[in-house]
Amino acid sequence: MATHNDFGKKAEDLAAAFLQKNGYKVLIRNFRFQKAEIDIIAEKDNLIIIAEVKARSTDAFMLPQEAVTKTKIKLIVSAANHYLEEFNKNNEVRFDIISVLPDKNGNLIIEHIADAFEAFDAN
Repeated sequence: MATHNDFGKKAEDLAAAFLQKNGYKVLIRNFRFQKAEIDIIAEKDNLIIIAEVKARSTDAFMLPQEAVTKTKIKLIVSAANHYLEEFNKNNEVRFDIISVLPDKNGNLIIEHIADAFEAFDAN
């Protein structure tokens, strides 16, 4: 597996652990529907949390959360709708971004951006 894939997997593992530590129940990871993938689907306070994990080895070019484009949002929303139907969930949904970046010492810093975008942002 390529090094960037290892880093992405590590970032997703850190994000899932971060959510669990903060009272979220991780329901499923890497949920796929057609061309879309949701990194983490979690639940907290009767909300379904759709979390997109974005990791970068540096923020020199763009912040990780800036990589979530309208096209990506459309795919995530489509997959989220499919998940809700498939698992018969009627909960309210929140779309979050979890950004993972190294600090100056190489420690990975997690930033959780709750309610980062809404389904209609995909239009």
